[in-house]
Amino acid sequence: MLHHTRKTWKRPALRLMIHDYGGHPFVTALSRELAKRDHKVTHAWFAADTGPKGQLKRLPTDPHRLEFEAVGSSIQYSKSNFLRRRQGDISYGKELAQLIRNRRPDVILSGCTPTEAQEQIWKAGKQVNARLIYWCQDFYSLAASKLLGQRLPGIGHAVGSYYRTLERRQMQSAHHIVHITHDFCDSTDAWGLDRNHVSVIENWGTLDAIPMRPRNTQWAEKHKLGAGARFLYSGTLAMKHNPALLVELANALQRPSELLVVAAGSGAKSLSNARALPEQMRLMPLQSIDDFPDMLGAADVFLAMIEREASSFSVPSKTLSYLCAGRPIVLAAPADNLASRIVRRAKAGIVVEPEDIRGFREAALYYAQTPEAAMDAGAAGRAYAERHFRIDRITDRFEDLFHHVYDAPLRASRHNLSGRGVLQPRAVAHQRS
Repeated sequence: MLHHTRKTWKRPALRLMIHDYGGHPFVTALSRELAKRDHKVTHAWFAADTGPKGQLKRLPTDPHRLEFEAVGSSIQYSKSNFLRRRQGDISYGKELAQLIRNRRPDVILSGCTPTEAQEQIWKAGKQVNARLIYWCQDFYSLAASKLLGQRLPGIGHAVGSYYRTLERRQMQSAHHIVHITHDFCDSTDAWGLDRNHVSVIENWGTLDAIPMRPRNTQWAEKHKLGAGARFLYSGTLAMKHNPALLVELANALQRPSELLVVAAGSGAKSLSNARALPEQMRLMPLQSIDDFPDMLGAADVFLAMIEREASSFSVPSKTLSYLCAGRPIVLAAPADNLASRIVRRAKAGIVVEPEDIRGFREAALYYAQTPEAAMDAGAAGRAYAERHFRIDRITDRFEDLFHHVYDAPLRASRHNLSGRGVLQPRAVAHQRS
């Protein structure tokens, strides 16, 4: 495991490829901070992904060494059709691989990526002698195995096994792995990966971009939110979440209270296709990054959930943005999930088990009916974010890691399945463009 140490001398700039498939706000913050430190940063993401997005374009205040690259904008992607989804993943990986061959980065940090797309990224990275860092935000292959096993018994398990083989091989051939929680180490231990090549850096919220806002924001006025209690679920609502929790809560509300579901994903689609929704539930599409702080500020209680079977390979990171916004959180998740531990550690809300529909409902109503407790939890959450989400300190850890993998004598991959042998060092720092 890499131990974090700060250096007092200025280290050489690197060419970095920061690849975040989903284009999340917290990763764009990392890229911007790295570019401020004179690294040449290419930030790439999947243009057709429908999840929450950060500020994915150059701003007047951004360094000239920062580039944003939307990849795969012409791909007709489908999350509901397995064959089309697989074809889209492969096509996306090939487009990104070409970008890697063009940019020739020194280091590639790649996360949140479908396994077959990551395979193309890894091949291209080896071709240009880049150092490869696998940023494990979740275990894509484990999620795919569970989903396919449920939908296609027999063949689904076989396909899931194929994805696990790919993901394991990618991690084995990486120069380093970054987990977002120590919990993930159990899976990589079982795969035989050396913990000396694994670091844990927890995700964070974009503290500077999410200041605390007053309740009656312009966003609240624009959407004609009433004076009653406002409950908010924001972000991806997918198969690993349980929309029934939201429906049950909305059924318990009375006017003028309401539950806002500002989301995209299969769960949001199932709600929009329902014959009838509770009167107090309002469905909305994901909002722009510019409106995001005002939207969070307009809420009184934040909601999040993760199903038990998904908890071992996924962490609901929306709770990190919630902490920045300073409102109480009600989370339905297993007690050992990282998000559960953070909410309890920060004293920022109430955690119930994912099957506890009644407990979820009562916890949300408690904060609506007890403003003092809601204020205390929100303030505690914001204080936690201010202590733990400073982007300069987080970037220190990634920058140390990048130099660690770049400067270390390159060794043969632990399981070099590409047949390329040992990667060769690049030119010295002053020759880098």
